[in-house]
Amino acid sequence: MRKVLLTGASGGVGTWLRKLLPPIYPDLILSDVHTPKDLASNETFIQADLADLAAVRKAIAGTDGIIHLGGYSVEGPWDAILNANIIGTYNLFEAARIEGVKRVVFASSNHAVGFYPRTTQIDTQVLVRPDTRYGVSKAFGEALAAYYAFKHDVRTLCIRIGNVAEAPADKRRLSIWLKPEDLVALIRIGLERPDLVYEVVYGASDNKRTFWDNERAETLGYQPAGRSEHFADAILANTPQSADPVGDFFQGGPFCSDEFTGDFGSISKL
Repeated sequence: MRKVLLTGASGGVGTWLRKLLPPIYPDLILSDVHTPKDLASNETFIQADLADLAAVRKAIAGTDGIIHLGGYSVEGPWDAILNANIIGTYNLFEAARIEGVKRVVFASSNHAVGFYPRTTQIDTQVLVRPDTRYGVSKAFGEALAAYYAFKHDVRTLCIRIGNVAEAPADKRRLSIWLKPEDLVALIRIGLERPDLVYEVVYGASDNKRTFWDNERAETLGYQPAGRSEHFADAILANTPQSADPVGDFFQGGPFCSDEFTGDFGSISKL
């Protein structure tokens, strides 16, 4: 696995991976709809709009594997989510099938299951409970990945990413933090593990307060190095009182309370 395509290379997570992946995958190809502002002379970049299948095929051609971060990375209007995350993800997998690429790492999100209570630890076998249109698009991507894996042998690891950063920023992110180097470890499992067909794992470091049972990732060989509890005392000492009962109750946080018009009393008991 040498020539690897990284979509969404201009985004926050993509910027981390541009620093960490080249020693592992020396022929790293970067792609995004926007050119990275700090693109170096030794980096290879192919501009592509995910909604354009021909452009996606051009970016993918000749690669051994794909790390698919590209798309709309937060909640947004339906048309934006549709084009970038649903049509775009379909184009990515279809282009992989046509071009004969057999390995994909799909950046899913914890927001595909955001409407589970924080008091309930969930594994990857639970039903999806997306908290936003963005979360719906990630649940779609997981289903699409399964279809292409079993139907067309495009083998895929879906990573339900928590929050990628050098350190967790607040109380909720003590539970969902993902050290960038741990994300790289998961990506390597997705691209390199010989017997992988289709898997869903959580993108989280070794977090004592985790919402998620990540046993499946550990079975695949994942050994996270980051530990969010090292940051807990400082974060909890500076946590202000919240006025968001919906966001504080559910794992998706403010993604759940944004635009919320439901019956909190009923769904909080599910």
